[in-house]
Amino acid sequence: MTPPGPSPTSAVATDASFEPGRFDGTNINPVTLLATDYLNHFNEAIMLLEMLPVAPDCKEDFLAWRPMNYCEHFNASRFKHRDLAIAAYEVADPIYRRPLDKVAYQMVRILSETRDGLEGDRSHDTIRALAEATTHWLRPLVARAGAIINGDLATAQESSDAAPQDAIDALFDREVKTALHA
Repeated sequence: MTPPGPSPTSAVATDASFEPGRFDGTNINPVTLLATDYLNHFNEAIMLLEMLPVAPDCKEDFLAWRPMNYCEHFNASRFKHRDLAIAAYEVADPIYRRPLDKVAYQMVRILSETRDGLEGDRSHDTIRALAEATTHWLRPLVARAGAIINGDLATAQESSDAAPQDAIDALFDREVKTALHA
């Protein structure tokens, strides 16, 4: 997690590049100093998972997905305002940045476990179930991240970290038992 930086109000007061008008025409929120473009990284993985039940050849594309933190995402992107997005993130108020980083960590953990679970030879039913369960868990987290980015902390309620991992473990336990009895 990135260490806390100065509050955005001090950045706005001391650095003309962070005046609220500077963010016009970008998807960087002038209050939180965070950009919704970061969510594209997770939406890409969700899209690939949604395609798996009907297009199993997308499995390799999903397995190639790698986690990236906020700055890594923008460094690798073609986002027109990527340098501004990174600079703004670095001075964003921790009241917004920390919850976003926490939700992003949860999504990365779920996606990494799912990726690990999809490696190897899995039945089509297991792949479908895991893909559907993962997208079901991720959608509310993406919405929460979007709420944080847009400054709506009231909507960004906490969820259980253990529930998705427990469900993934149960799914694989069920597959192992089925394979042993076959």
